[in-house]
Amino acid sequence: MGAQLRVYRQKIRSAQTTKKITRAMELISASRIQKAQARVAASTPYSRAITRAVSAVATYSNVDHVLTTEPEKIERAAILIFSSDRGLAGAFNSQVLREAEQLSELLREQGKEVVYFLVGRKAVGYFAFRRRASERQWIGGTDNPTFETAKEIGDAVLETFLRDADEGGVDEIHVVYNRFVSMITQVPEVVRLLPLEVVEGVEEPGEKDVLPLYEFEPDPESVLDGLLPVYIESRIFNAMLQSSAAKHAATQKAMKSATDNADKLIKDYTRLANEARQSEITQQIAEIVGGADALSSK
Repeated sequence: MGAQLRVYRQKIRSAQTTKKITRAMELISASRIQKAQARVAASTPYSRAITRAVSAVATYSNVDHVLTTEPEKIERAAILIFSSDRGLAGAFNSQVLREAEQLSELLREQGKEVVYFLVGRKAVGYFAFRRRASERQWIGGTDNPTFETAKEIGDAVLETFLRDADEGGVDEIHVVYNRFVSMITQVPEVVRLLPLEVVEGVEEPGEKDVLPLYEFEPDPESVLDGLLPVYIESRIFNAMLQSSAAKHAATQKAMKSATDNADKLIKDYTRLANEARQSEITQQIAEIVGGADALSSK
């Protein structure tokens, strides 16, 4: 009984130590999520405005540009995957990797060759474990994204997009990341970054509506050339901020669940330790009474 009681007490101390760690990580994520939400809220309007500007130029300029022109045949497609550098975030990384795998399967069924750009140690480790190749990798800084990293990623994917498929380029680029919805919900999102396929902010004019008149300086091609890198960088940076906020929320939720489980373990092991202690006391009393009875009978 004594050995069993020591085992229960050791497990209680272990659960208490785990609870302190998970509680501290929960509080750290709770403190970071507010700043991450503020950065997402500040970045999203600019990203939408850039997309609307690109859509307006593409809609009212009537020019063929690499940004909006659909290739006759798409041979190679790139997938940019945003994961995290650290774990302990529940299904955060697994769901975005699963979404990327489903997208890859769909693209291959369409006869397209798929190449990957990876952001975050978890995605890099996932591909390294399966011995799968990737074009470029970026690790570090996923908890607090910087615009410099977004610009570097944007330059790399844009340079690949502007090359011919025969020279190692791609015909379209997809982005897979976790979109922050709320503290409870983080949804994996798939967006085709290039060519631009969804016209945002441009509605069909009614009978009495007057079409806007746009004047491009110096010309529509130069305007689109100037907007192209800005559009790519803003969308990628917004995706990085969304992924960062979603990761902090997922970590807080996972650590809250781990803390609750540690409390339950402490409660269960305390009850078992009390039962073992009570059994030990009962056995000692029975031995004392038995010894007294044996002495009195002599």
